[in-house]
Amino acid sequence: MISCSRPLRAAASFFAWTCALPALAALPTVPTPAEAAPAVGASGLLQAGFGMLVVLGLIFACAWMARRFGLQRFGGGNLVKVVSSSMVGQRERVVVVEVGATWLVLGVTASQINTLHTLPAQAVASASAASPLDAKTSQALGLFAQKLRESLGVKPRPGQ
Repeated sequence: MISCSRPLRAAASFFAWTCALPALAALPTVPTPAEAAPAVGASGLLQAGFGMLVVLGLIFACAWMARRFGLQRFGGGNLVKVVSSSMVGQRERVVVVEVGATWLVLGVTASQINTLHTLPAQAVASASAASPLDAKTSQALGLFAQKLRESLGVKPRPGQ
């Protein structure tokens, strides 16, 4: 019985193909390309690599501009605002921060932030009409810089 079923299967498949030929002949055919598509060469890889470098460069440039020009985060509010900042050392600075109706004078280092003074908020002078610091503030900043250098173990510069 097993040997009889093979010729029947072969005959059935041959019959199916012969019946399907007119239907296959009526279908539109897609022309095959004469030559195969060229393989990706070194120029294609170089172009893709250059494009990726340009995109990465644009990402880094946008991040630098956002950091440089102080891009504000959305929804951050205006509760805390940096009024002024001054470098004291390589990694030390004095920052005046406005919180509500008060100004906080902060000493900022790489590892900590200390409150140096608290005073009521004042009108900010424009950059063109900036007045020099009064003697008391200048002396306080100098004293802070000296104490900060001592705590960090930095030797004073000659002439100071």
